Amino acid sequence: MTRNHTLAETDYGELDVAGDRAVVRFERTLAHPPEKVWRALTEDEHLAAWFPTTIEGDRAVGADLTFRHRDVDLEPMTGELLAFEPPALLELTWGEDRLRFALSPEGDGTALVLIATMAELGKAARDGAGWHVCLDNLAHSLAGEQPSSVEWEEVNRGYRERFGPDASTIGPPKEWEEQQQR
Repeated sequence: MTRNHTLAETDYGELDVAGDRAVVRFERTLAHPPEKVWRALTEDEHLAAWFPTTIEGDRAVGADLTFRHRDVDLEPMTGELLAFEPPALLELTWGEDRLRFALSPEGDGTALVLIATMAELGKAARDGAGWHVCLDNLAHSLAGEQPSSVEWEEVNRGYRERFGPDASTIGPPKEWEEQQQR
């Protein structure tokens, strides 16, 4: 089912290929101060509104992390906290991928840059669409609104077109597709 929603051209991530890895960079301006955005990035009670997994582990550089999907029965992933500089920088490994969230003040709000480095180029469109939807949901959550009405499938079509066939060879996990059909 596709809902009516206009995808802003400026919200799409930009792909850079580094060997067999994909690096997707997102830039968003959020109408909230960095401290509020930081809490949404790091505190458990806020993560559930936008981040696809839990983040279990100490918020300290070098800490081991465990990520569990909330709505899909997938094996937990592991990672490590690489940088934790409140309220400006959060970097971690998320399974085989690396996520870097950088915040800086912009007027009364915050400039957010997410750089997602993916272990395989073939999943760039899939995961790029996923992070796109997550960032939409983060913005809605910060504003006290319901999650975005845009669906991953709709956004993924746009990323497949933008990133091309080499970045679109890996689709969603079977468990996720089964969950969506229920």
